[in-house]
Amino acid sequence: MLAVSLMLTAGVILLIADYLHSVRETDGIIQRNAYGQGSRTEELEIAIRGEKERIPAKLQVSERQYSKEEVQELFQRVIRRMDKLILGENKSLDRVEQDMKLLTEIPGEPVEASWELDRYDVMNVRGELQEEALSEEGTLVTLNAVLTYTENEEEQALYQCTANICRRMQGEVEKSRIRAEEEIGAQEEKSRTQKEFKLPDTLLGREAAYYRRMESRGAVLIVMAVLTGILLYALEIQNHGKAKEVRKQQMLLDYPEIVNKMTLFLGAGMTAKRAWKKVAEDYERQKKRRGERYAYEEMKRACYEMESGVTEAESYENFGRRCDVQVYVRFGALLSQNLRKGTKGLTQMLKLEAIQAFEERKARAKRLGEEAGTKLLLPMFLMLAIVLVIVIVPAFLSVQM
Repeated sequence: MLAVSLMLTAGVILLIADYLHSVRETDGIIQRNAYGQGSRTEELEIAIRGEKERIPAKLQVSERQYSKEEVQELFQRVIRRMDKLILGENKSLDRVEQDMKLLTEIPGEPVEASWELDRYDVMNVRGELQEEALSEEGTLVTLNAVLTYTENEEEQALYQCTANICRRMQGEVEKSRIRAEEEIGAQEEKSRTQKEFKLPDTLLGREAAYYRRMESRGAVLIVMAVLTGILLYALEIQNHGKAKEVRKQQMLLDYPEIVNKMTLFLGAGMTAKRAWKKVAEDYERQKKRRGERYAYEEMKRACYEMESGVTEAESYENFGRRCDVQVYVRFGALLSQNLRKGTKGLTQMLKLEAIQAFEERKARAKRLGEEAGTKLLLPMFLMLAIVLVIVIVPAFLSVQM
């Protein structure tokens, strides 16, 4: 109902806004989109003096274009950015060791670039370095880019820079690796007619020994095993907590019934011990139909303690501690104290406890119902948001401001 009400409200608001928008005469001014936002279509109704009906019309409004002065400012802004835009992963134009990024379109600007180089042997027009032609000292390359305003190809500007194209500097380890691979490759090429390939005994002019590179499969499995163990342990803790909460809720649900049965049997003249055993025996007969109930199982255990020689009062107290729920701790203490002080007034006290337990059960049921309703609020609001987006967004997009 809430979602329907909100949808109806939104629909009424949009309907009123659309109506007011259509009956209000415009000032005859249409705002153009800024550059990059593209053109848009305006749907209008034209009222001609003397005509009874409005004439529907569609008008294509192009995005705003730059003036000549703004185009020159645009070129200057782009030229100031070009040095950084074309560097790629290089630090400066003084030493270029990796491919450059010769853009054909400038990001965020209506400008295209076409490139010319004075040396195509060390770098092509896409900015890719030709490794075989490079030297460590470097080669100077002049780059020229003709910048063209996309909305008017007659508006052009020239960008020029010089880059020092160098071979990537290699450390001693890298140089040794390359030389070793070359020597091994040459040895492998000579022995291609043989069934086996023997690695050279000497490399780089010195004796060499070879080892298999260590695989990381074992480490990966160990890490995965540790993570799996941690996750399983966390899952076990979570499941234990959930099971404990389920046990507690079930015991709270059974508490009014247990107290009521004890009150009924005590009122019929039974002793507390006999009433306790009677409740446990009734549960045992109905266990197949009702299933296992934690509170009654603890009562059975208390019966076994009494039969094994534990005092009745101590058995009640142990029962309360094992249940680990406040109402059962109070119930066990109540039975234990009345055994020590005498059973006079026990029935009346249990009647009051039963009434209080039923009231608490009703309050708990009400609270659980409210919690269930609260849990449903999030998916309801998500569904409402989706419906509102489906309904309102197309409506707003169709409204021409």
